[in-house]
Amino acid sequence: MTRKRRHSLPLIVGGTLVGFIALMALISIFWTPYSIQDMTGGRLGPLSSHHWLGTDKLGRDLLSRVMIGARIAIAVGFGSVLIGAILGVILGLVAGFAQRWVDESFSAMFDILIAFPTLLLAMLIVAARGASLTSAIIAIGIGMSAIVARLTRLLVKRVLAKDFITASRASGTSWARIIFIHILPNIWTTLIVTFALQFGFAGLTEASLSYLGLGAPPPNASWGSLLQEAQATVLTSPVAAIAPGVLLVCLVIGMNLVADGLRDVADPTLRRSR
Repeated sequence: MTRKRRHSLPLIVGGTLVGFIALMALISIFWTPYSIQDMTGGRLGPLSSHHWLGTDKLGRDLLSRVMIGARIAIAVGFGSVLIGAILGVILGLVAGFAQRWVDESFSAMFDILIAFPTLLLAMLIVAARGASLTSAIIAIGIGMSAIVARLTRLLVKRVLAKDFITASRASGTSWARIIFIHILPNIWTTLIVTFALQFGFAGLTEASLSYLGLGAPPPNASWGSLLQEAQATVLTSPVAAIAPGVLLVCLVIGMNLVADGLRDVADPTLRRSR
C-alpha cells in the first residue's frame, strides 16, 4: 500500500496543479472579478481586497486577466493536442501499414518536420493565417503531429510483428478490424503519455507566440502577452510578471508529472524497477 501511494504521487501532484489551472479556466468562462477591459483600477495598483493581484499599467485587474490566460492555455492545450493526435495517428497508421518505399518517404517527412523547430513552424503558419487563437492552435497541432506520427508508426510496426496479428489475418480478419481490435488498444497507453507531455508543451509554445505578438489578439490576455506587457514594469510591479510565469511553469511541470504518473500506471514494471 505504501509503495502504491509513493509511486502515485507524481500523478496526484501533477493532477492537482493542472486541475487548479483548469478550474480557474472554467470559472473564467462564467465569472471574473472585473471585465478584462475595465481600466478603473488605477495604474499599477498594489495587491488589495479589491484587486488581489493588483492592476497593470492601464489599470486593468490582473487576476481577471490571469484567469482569462488560464482559459486560453487550456483551450490551446486541448485543441492542439487533438489536432496533433488526429493527424499524427492517421499518418502513423498509414506509414506503419505502407510498403517499404512509402514507409521510408513518410519517415523522411516525419524526420524533417521533427527537426524543424515547432515554434518556428508555428510562427510561419500564424504569419500566413494572421494572428489569432485559432491560428495558434492549428499551427501548434500541426507542429506536434509529426512526433505523434513517428511514434505511432514505430508502435504499429511493433504490434504488426506479433503472432496474434498473423493469426488474425489467417482467420480472415480485415485490416480495418485489426486496427480497431488489436493495433489501437495496444498503443493507446503510450500515446496518452505523449499527449500529456505535448499538452504542457502546447501551452508553453502558445505563450511564446503571444509574447512575440503572434498569439491571441487583444483584448484576450494570454500568459505570454501578460509577460511581455509586464517586462517594462517588472521592478515596480513584479506580481504582473510573477503570476503568469508561475502558472505557466505549474502547467508545464504539472503535465510532465501527469505523464510520468500515467507511464507508471501503464507499465507497472517501471514502477517496480525504481
